Amino acid sequence: VLEDGDLTLFESRAIARHVLRKYKPELLVGDGSPESAAMVDVWLEVEAHQHHPVAGAISIQCLLVPLLGGTRDQAIVDENVVKLRKVLEVYEARLSASKYLAGESVSLADLSHLPLMHYFMETEYASLVEERPHVKAWWEELKARPAARKVKEFMSPDFGLGNKAEQ
Repeated sequence: VLEDGDLTLFESRAIARHVLRKYKPELLVGDGSPESAAMVDVWLEVEAHQHHPVAGAISIQCLLVPLLGGTRDQAIVDENVVKLRKVLEVYEARLSASKYLAGESVSLADLSHLPLMHYFMETEYASLVEERPHVKAWWEELKARPAARKVKEFMSPDFGLGNKAEQ
């Protein structure tokens, strides 16, 4: 939740857009053209509706479920691996034509992938990213950014559960 004066926001994507509108609007518009801004919007939607659900399902099953003492549902993993392969082929094609998803400038479209990708790359399915040269280069560039390195400091491998997972 973000409280900013009289405004209260509760959804992470809305919070990110609000903060960027106030402090770093260039991350919402790419190179500043209407076309570039539209591409930022397109790839934010792709992340939210195509990438996040499938990479999230894999990450939850491979990392979080065992941490909580459960057994992963391999059928869920397998189903989402197939979907993620298709999604990453689209990313590979896009990133073979531009350095970043919305063009030649980093934008929220790219940065919105950081939290989930950080965890996904800890699974045994990281090779899905690593075997695609343009996706791999894009990911390596994103995670090397100073802000990304700083954010990773707050993203513990146990999802902040600590001893709660053992209880």
